[in-house]
Formats: sequence, structure tokens, C-alpha cells
Amino acid sequence: MSALIIFGLLMLLMLTGMPISISLGLTVLTFLFTMTDVPVTSVALKLFTGIEKFEIMAIPFFILAGNFLMHGGVAKRMIRFATTLVGHWYGGLGLAGVVSCALFAAITGSSVATVVAVGSIILPAMVKQGYPQRFGAGVITTSGALGILFPPSINLVMYSIATAGMDVTGPNGMSVSTASVGQLFMAGVLPGLCLSLLLGLTTWFRAKKFDYPRLPRAGWGERWQAFRDSVWGLLLIALVIGGIYSGIFTPTEAAAMAAVYAFVIAVFVYKDMGLKDVPKVLLNAASMSSMLLYIITNAVLFSFLLASEQIPQAMAAWMTGQGLGIVAFLLLTNILLLAAGNFMDPSAIVLIMAPILYPVAVKLGVNPIHFGILIAVNMEVGMCHPPVGLNLYVASGITKMGITELTVAVWPWLLTMLGFLVAVTYIPEISLWLPRALGMVN
Repeated sequence: MSALIIFGLLMLLMLTGMPISISLGLTVLTFLFTMTDVPVTSVALKLFTGIEKFEIMAIPFFILAGNFLMHGGVAKRMIRFATTLVGHWYGGLGLAGVVSCALFAAITGSSVATVVAVGSIILPAMVKQGYPQRFGAGVITTSGALGILFPPSINLVMYSIATAGMDVTGPNGMSVSTASVGQLFMAGVLPGLCLSLLLGLTTWFRAKKFDYPRLPRAGWGERWQAFRDSVWGLLLIALVIGGIYSGIFTPTEAAAMAAVYAFVIAVFVYKDMGLKDVPKVLLNAASMSSMLLYIITNAVLFSFLLASEQIPQAMAAWMTGQGLGIVAFLLLTNILLLAAGNFMDPSAIVLIMAPILYPVAVKLGVNPIHFGILIAVNMEVGMCHPPVGLNLYVASGITKMGITELTVAVWPWLLTMLGFLVAVTYIPEISLWLPRALGMVN
């Protein structure tokens, strides 16, 4: 009954058009102050301690790094490098878009930033080259979602924050530790590469089928020059991933280093932005960070309410009591997350759904790292389908295409992503092989 009241009130507030963050906060406060005896001091204390996590600082730093890179000319150099590698194949510029999105996603960890930075450069070039606008829009809209999966994914950081400190037990009754940001980052590498390859194959197949244009083959000298021009941006991948794996940095420290490094290469190495542009970049990053941190703040309260009412534990007990196995639970989880993607943005979905589903998943024997990657792939799909797929709206702003037309354009790649979601769901080794190989998981 408590669960029905809580989620009913939350849905009612969201249907009024109220922002999700405010809906979360009002739901919590209304329920706590009218139907429980929880003192106000406990709410205030939980609110403070809930956001007093060192990992949360990684979010604004990664956002700041992405903003510097987006305005600092890194994207156009990566696109040129990718074009020299694959431009001579069928759908060369489209394949270059997939490769560029994968590289830029591995630097920024942001899906929207990837679509804006790569799409605003490569989409006009594809139209000029003779590609249909629908084809280019489909490639960039879906490939841009790789930012959710590749480290340093902001959504993986949020999943780690949402589940951190939860007291959960596995099928044998033993306590199970939550997934760290470092483990999740490493777990996202192989799925990210696999999905990039599948999106590239879809692009190549459609380009060959319709005989879309190809670029002349670039010489090795041209490729080397393009690599040299883009190497400063590519080194950021090594800085973040290498620093975390080697133990030199924590993920939060790596985020701070990434922000400083991005500032240096944007202003002093590439010189595509001057010191006068820095305040604008800082303001944009602060605005996006404050929005996400406000959602996190209210999501912390929501998690506190769920925990105090024992709702996740009750759900876990009910599902295990019904004999629901891993296969059925994971299928149900995918359906629920994809349905939530119809009206909520990924950040809110992770922060609301992860604390609810995570205890049930662990109780049924699902690895916490595997479950985090599964949620991330669901969020990727959600970024690309209506009505609130953020990538659709960003691509619409770049291409001036309507949402309905874009929805039709992305379907071949979206079906590829759905097929990959099934594989990630039921083949845990896709997510767990690399962390295990690196000794990060037993």
C-alpha cells in the first residue's frame, strides 16, 4: 500500500508537467510528514549525508571537461582522424561518425555533448557529400548514445552513487558489496566497443545496399598527420582509464585531472578557444551540474523514503517468493526501464529505479556490475526513442528535422541497439570479462 501511494503520487505530480526533481522532493516530504512519524531532523541529516559523497564530485568535473573539449576543437580533429581510417569504405562519412562518436564519448562521458560536438560538424558534411539527411541523422543520433556506456560515463557514476552503501544479500544470504565507479568504468569498455562495431556494421550495410558515396582512400602520411593532430584529445582516454586502473587516481581525482587537461589543450595547445571564452564554458558546466546535482539531492530523499518503508526488501521477498527467476526478472527489468524511458530522462531513471531494482537483482544472483551495464544500455536506447529521447531533440536542433521524421530515421540502428541489449542482458561476460581480466572482480 505504501508503495502504491508513493509511486501514485510521484506519477501524478509528473503528469502535471512538474520537473522530476521537484516531483521527487514533494512526494517524499508529503508522504513523510503525513503518513509517518519520521522527524524533520532525520530528513535533513539524511539529505546532508546522502550527498556528502566524494564520488559525486566526479560529475561536475567530467561535465566541465566535456564542455572544454566540445568548444575546444577536439571533435573536428577526431572526425578528420576517423575519416582517414574508414572514409573509403561504403558509407565512409557515416562510419567516421560512428568512430568519432565512440572516441568523443570515451573522453566526455556525455551522450548529448557527443551528438552536439560530432553531429554539428559531420552532418552538414554528409549532406554536402550526397548522403540523405535521414541516414546521417540516424547514425549520429544513435552513435551519440555511446557516451552513456563508455567511461567516463556520468550515468555509471550515478548508478554507483544510487546503490552505494545499500545493505543487500545474495541468493546464499551473504552480504554483497556494491559496484565501484572504477569497476563500472572498466566494465563499460567492452560493451561500448561491441556496440560501436554493431552500429558501424549497420551503417556499412545500409550504405552498401543503397550505394551511398565513398571518399578516396587516405594515404598513410595523411593518416599519421590526422593522428598527430588529434593525439592530445586521445591521450585523455589514457589519462582517465590508465590513471584509474593503475591506482594513481580515484575516479573523482581522474575527473578533476580530465577537467584541467581539457582546459590546457583547448586553450593553450589547440588554441581554438581563448581565455575570454572560459567564463562561458564554466557557466554552462555549472548550469548542467547544478541541474543534475539537484536531481541527485531529491533522489537521495526518495531512496531514504523507500528504505524506511522497506519497499525494495518487500519487492525482493515477493519476487523470490513467486519463483521469479533471473531470466524473467531481467526481461521485466528491461521492459520497465524502456517504458520509463518514454517519459523520463536517463539520470532520473537511474536514480529512481536503481535503488528499487538493485536489491532484487542481487537477491536473485545478478552481479552488481553486470546490472549497472544493463541499466546503462537501456538508457542508451531510451536516449534515441520518443517522446523524450534527448538525442532526438538535439539531432532535431542540428538537422531541423521533425521528431517523427527522426524517429523513422533511427529505426535500423535502434533495432541493432535492442538486439545488443538482449545480448548484454543474458551474457554477463560481455560486461564482466574485462574487470575480471584486470583483477578487479573475483
